[in-house]
Amino acid sequence: MTETGQFLFFTSCLYIIIYPLIISVVVALPTKAEGYDLRPGAAGAPFKIALFADLHFGEAESTDWGPLQDVNSTRVMSSVLDHETPEFVIYLGDVITANNILIRNASLYWDQAISPTRARGIPWASVFGNHDDAAFEWPIEWFSAPGIPKIHCPVANSSCSGKEDCSFQGTQRLELMKNEIELNMLSHSRYGPKGLWPSVSNYVLQVLSSEDPKSAVAFLYFLDSGGGSYPEVISSAQAEWFRLKALEINPDSSVPEIIFWHIPSRAYEKVAPKFGIHKPCVGSLNEEQVAPQEAEMGMMKLLAKRKSAKCCDLSYEFCPYCILELCKLPSRAEPSVPIWFCL
Repeated sequence: MTETGQFLFFTSCLYIIIYPLIISVVVALPTKAEGYDLRPGAAGAPFKIALFADLHFGEAESTDWGPLQDVNSTRVMSSVLDHETPEFVIYLGDVITANNILIRNASLYWDQAISPTRARGIPWASVFGNHDDAAFEWPIEWFSAPGIPKIHCPVANSSCSGKEDCSFQGTQRLELMKNEIELNMLSHSRYGPKGLWPSVSNYVLQVLSSEDPKSAVAFLYFLDSGGGSYPEVISSAQAEWFRLKALEINPDSSVPEIIFWHIPSRAYEKVAPKFGIHKPCVGSLNEEQVAPQEAEMGMMKLLAKRKSAKCCDLSYEFCPYCILELCKLPSRAEPSVPIWFCL
């Protein structure tokens, strides 16, 4: 939503920690799992997921401050990945600040943001936020001396070429998703159903049991909450898509479901006020007010009634770098709920 990260959820389910260490490791890149399924590395071991939200790469790129923040974000992500060694990474929206990026190909910044994960051979998935494909905003200082700063066009051998790629037109969600899926074997991101709007990052992944590779122990849902070139809502059509998909793949609600999206529900205006928040329900930083979706269209009501929805993670002003640990889950059995901390 803004320059700091946010997470909200139904039940205590996240383990969140930040580390200052910086270590670089490069490993061979595995191929993408068939059907986008995720598998624990060893029987009985937790399946650990790192969540990075509101990275805002490309923010104020024409200043000294902006590029420095990208360097710092890369260092923190590298530290978390090296210390926690997660099996999977989720980019929870606002990976870039498209409305601040001078060049058309915002995917250059997107690639920079995911580079710590990709370099370590860790698979990932992403969901869009409200800044990822926002329209370019002309800084007022450009109209005074010394005028518009020099535009840095893509370097040779990058994913774009030609003068037409050095403009202020912005990069749409579909282009960003296309770039990620086609150029990264490690990405588990997917396009949403063609008939669903907005549909760019609406999909579901399953975590399979290490003991029974045909049995799911968790379903991870990703919903596009809009923003940028879309209205800031999870529409009734998206809610209905979730209901039908959950009925199809988890009819008896026996498998835990974790739902990820970026812009908070309007319900969190009451749950997470800037002052008077009840810890440790939704975090500990709480530096900004909730900036919720434009309207509620049924998604929260569905989740509140669904016993298999163990938690709902949203990007919301608290902890931009988080670790979610799925405890050992017996096949299709009620799990023990992991504990969530925010340090």
